[in-house]
Amino acid sequence: MTLSRLLLTPEDGDAAARVSRLRRLGLGERAEPEFDAFADRLATLAAVPYAMVNFIDEHRQFFAGLHQPGDRPLTELAAPDGAGEAPVRHLGREYGFCPHVVVRRKALVLEDVGDYPRFAGNPIVDELGIRSYLGAPLVDRTGMALGTVCAVDVAPRPWGRAGLETIKALAAELAERIERRDGGGI
Repeated sequence: MTLSRLLLTPEDGDAAARVSRLRRLGLGERAEPEFDAFADRLATLAAVPYAMVNFIDEHRQFFAGLHQPGDRPLTELAAPDGAGEAPVRHLGREYGFCPHVVVRRKALVLEDVGDYPRFAGNPIVDELGIRSYLGAPLVDRTGMALGTVCAVDVAPRPWGRAGLETIKALAAELAERIERRDGGGI
C-alpha cells in the first residue's frame, strides 16, 4: 500500500442523507453571520488562527462559519489566483481533517499532524503549513453528523483533555442551536 493510498478521504455512506438533511435545514450553501461569530469565538477560546463551522456534502466542505488570518487564508487553496469578490468558502473533501470527523462521528485531536502518516500528507499540511487540528462533529437528534466545528493551528498544540472537552461542548451547543432551525431559526 502506498502512502497516497493512506491519505484518501474516507468513504461516506451517509453523504446523500446528510445533504438532504442540510437542505431541509437551509445549511451548507451560504455563509452566515451567526456561524462566523461562532468561529470567531472558537478561535479566541482556542487561541488559533483558523476556526470553522463546516458542512460536508458528497464533493466538498462548505465553511458556513469561518475565522482565518488575512495573510494565509485556507480559501487560497480553492482559488489560488485570488479571483472572486468574496472569500471562497469551500474546499474539496480531500483537504483537511473534517471529512474524517464526519465519517467517524467522533472528535479528532491531532496535536502534531506530522506524528500521523495518514494525515501528514494532507494538502493543507503541505500548502498552508497546518500542524495541529481539534475538531468535533455536529451531530443532530437523529445521530447524523451534519458537519464539524474545528480549531486549527500552524504550530503543534498540546490540546489535552481540556481542549477535547471544550470542542465537544461547543459542537453540542451549536448542534442544539441548529436543531432549532426546524422551528424557525438558529
